[in-house]
Amino acid sequence: MPAGAVAHLTPDAWARANRLLVRKALAEFSHERLLAPERLPDGRYAVRSDDGTVEYRFTARLRALDHWQIPDGSVTRHRGEQELPLDALDFCIELRGTLGLTDEVLPVYLEEISSTLAGTAYKLSRPALGADELAEADFQTVETGMTEGHPGFVANNGRIGFGVHEYHRYAPEAASPVKLVWLAAHRDHSVFTSCADTDYDTLIRQELDPATLARFAAAMAARGLSLSHYHLLPVHPWQWWNKLSVTFAGEVAQQRLVCLGEGDDEYLAQQSIRTFFNTSDPSRHYVKTAISVLNMGFMRGLSAAYMEATPAINDWLAKLIADDEVLRGTGLTIIREHAAIGYRHRQYEAATDRYSPYRKMLAALWRESPVPSLAPGERLMTMAALLHTDRAGRSLAAALIGRSGLAPEVWLRRYLDAYLTPLLHSFYAYDLAFMPHGENTILVLDGGTVQRAVFKDIAEEIVVMDENAVLPPAVRRVRAAVPDDMKLLSIFTDVFDCFFRYLAATLAEDGVLDEDGFWRTVAECVADYRDSVPHLADRFDRYDPFAPEFALSCLNRLQLRNNRQMVDLADPSAALQLVGTLANPIARFAPAAR
Repeated sequence: MPAGAVAHLTPDAWARANRLLVRKALAEFSHERLLAPERLPDGRYAVRSDDGTVEYRFTARLRALDHWQIPDGSVTRHRGEQELPLDALDFCIELRGTLGLTDEVLPVYLEEISSTLAGTAYKLSRPALGADELAEADFQTVETGMTEGHPGFVANNGRIGFGVHEYHRYAPEAASPVKLVWLAAHRDHSVFTSCADTDYDTLIRQELDPATLARFAAAMAARGLSLSHYHLLPVHPWQWWNKLSVTFAGEVAQQRLVCLGEGDDEYLAQQSIRTFFNTSDPSRHYVKTAISVLNMGFMRGLSAAYMEATPAINDWLAKLIADDEVLRGTGLTIIREHAAIGYRHRQYEAATDRYSPYRKMLAALWRESPVPSLAPGERLMTMAALLHTDRAGRSLAAALIGRSGLAPEVWLRRYLDAYLTPLLHSFYAYDLAFMPHGENTILVLDGGTVQRAVFKDIAEEIVVMDENAVLPPAVRRVRAAVPDDMKLLSIFTDVFDCFFRYLAATLAEDGVLDEDGFWRTVAECVADYRDSVPHLADRFDRYDPFAPEFALSCLNRLQLRNNRQMVDLADPSAALQLVGTLANPIARFAPAAR
């Protein structure tokens, strides 16, 4: 019912959501030096609106990497002597000049902020597991129980395009089972590619039961068509109802696309919203779908052209890892994007360039499930969970440490050996960088202890930062020219600033491990890796992980500047917003020169 769909939007939940988001905005915009809080005589900090009439006051603890730890209960908003309610939309409007929000970007950003608030209100309305319960929960319970989204982006749950009824059906936190819509795509207009160890017929027989395939074949025969002339293509239900049935109407009318209805398997949306985990048979592939929804700086489509090379890139990377003794030793694996399919709409392609969302409306890929790779006693958890705190403020990472029975530094080192060491080796040995944020990394646990890491989202987000690297023709897309002084930002920014900064603060705030202990352990992991690869000494001289400082690369500044296309994935360094430097938190723990 219409009213029931917004039952979570209560005054108390809305006020709480706004308080949490204003706190985050003050912290992250101060970290990115968009805001310069002024220290007040009473020890609090103040940020003033563009016109100086409104003042935000708060307490804060400044941690390593200019991390602003702000208790949400300390934040107040004032106009003169009057205290005003906290409102995240008002915050953006009052500071639009300071934040650099143009007339074009501001309304869309406000819509993203409003959607983020609505999502938080929804999460607050639902029963929530505590950190100790989540520490023992299964893979998908943890996945759907995450509440924060990306830790750095303020507007991180925009999902512009979803109606509220669709939010209840498709948002990962709603944990609603979804059946995908299947289309038959004529082979003259669709391209299917796969890894070397599979093919179209094998994959489809693995993913669809015989009864489902028979039903699809019968539906085609009833139209006088043969399924053998088509590829089967899974589609997000939202995409079918809102885009393809209208925007691709001509393709449907001329039977180049035929809608076969829903499949039989049920899936759960993952944190990335367009990727689905098969709950009917967890050994089957994830399915990643195109969805023309604006979320966190990008329209979340999938390029048919990009999909074509995806399996070959995965084969190349899987072989590189399998052939490398150091990477094998860390236990690192990837879940390969085994197959991909894209549909080429010739008229839209003739009318647009490669950036156009009209070229990214109809494609999909099948990504391996990590479930079959588990040994007895092992379980899976998204790495994003390490930053999760429950409603009582209890850290899930702290709960895992407690469950492991290990000293915090020992637990942390096990995690770093599994996660950081393969990232370091990929960089120093191969100029290879991943996008290793919490949602792109799955941890394999035994009890509460991290055993190994699984990286995903490979073909769209890895980069080889050597324009002269010799790569197979199908893999050359991942090669990019990155200036020397920006290369190590793949560790400093993506790992230290965008993940460890929050994890260190969370563990310190929870009283589990102080910041010195955290960063000393990181430094020891880096130093031990460096000592283990003396043949790469010249690379360490060139790219020093213990350098005293590194450039501050600002994510929110990208979104505030252009919230429809933050960066060109083919040239990721070109769009970076670099503002001053950060002190390297491991520099003071560098081993003495030998």
